[in-house]
Amino acid sequence: MSIGRVFNRAFATIGANPLTMFGISFLFGALPSVILKALLQSPRATQTLPFDSTTLLLTAGVALLTLAFNFLAQGALVRATVAYSDGQPVSFAESALAGLRKILPLFGLAILLGLIVIFGLALLIVPGVILYVILSVATPALVEENSGIFGAFGRSAALTKGARWNIFALELVVLVIYWIISAVVGVLFLALIGFQNLANAAQGQGLSIGLIAVSAVSSTLVITIISTIQTSLYVELRNWKDGPAAEALTDIFG
Repeated sequence: MSIGRVFNRAFATIGANPLTMFGISFLFGALPSVILKALLQSPRATQTLPFDSTTLLLTAGVALLTLAFNFLAQGALVRATVAYSDGQPVSFAESALAGLRKILPLFGLAILLGLIVIFGLALLIVPGVILYVILSVATPALVEENSGIFGAFGRSAALTKGARWNIFALELVVLVIYWIISAVVGVLFLALIGFQNLANAAQGQGLSIGLIAVSAVSSTLVITIISTIQTSLYVELRNWKDGPAAEALTDIFG
């Protein structure tokens, strides 16, 4: 397994299909999250949320819808990344449909994975990190192999066996990338809206257009880059264990 190939594959996928990759992340990931954040931090919501049942129900409904869209984005980005890696056309509609079909399984997988990792972290942290590494490609396995939740966990454990130190190193790099993006976004927040507007937003006085725009761009970048890297890791491990996909072999020997 090569960490370099994982990153090359991820950024090549984004570079070759920027509208599809960033479009999926923005429409199904960043935009719903920004809408939810704006709803929660609006003056009316902060004043009425503890007492207004209608507002509470509306917020809960939007939160669930946002979560569903996030899982759709995950599934769609997996499909798009694997399609490009296998030499297939990358279609926005086909990728979105693949994500739509996997919303409920991805929801179940996320809950179980979260519980497993939290349980491991409670055992002095290290077991949680180990479990996360072992199950790190369960999401793309679920989307691409129709294996079911527990089948995806088993597939991830099989694929990561023998490469877990490399995967741990890769995840550390991904974490650093996330920190860098967060730091850059923080600087842009202050540059665009200033300390006073940021303080007003924190106090529930509404989000400025600049804050909303930067938040959307940040979320789009994070979702695209991290999801594509994780899927590229899955492709790298799959090719290592099973050999290249049939389409790739055709390209090589055809």
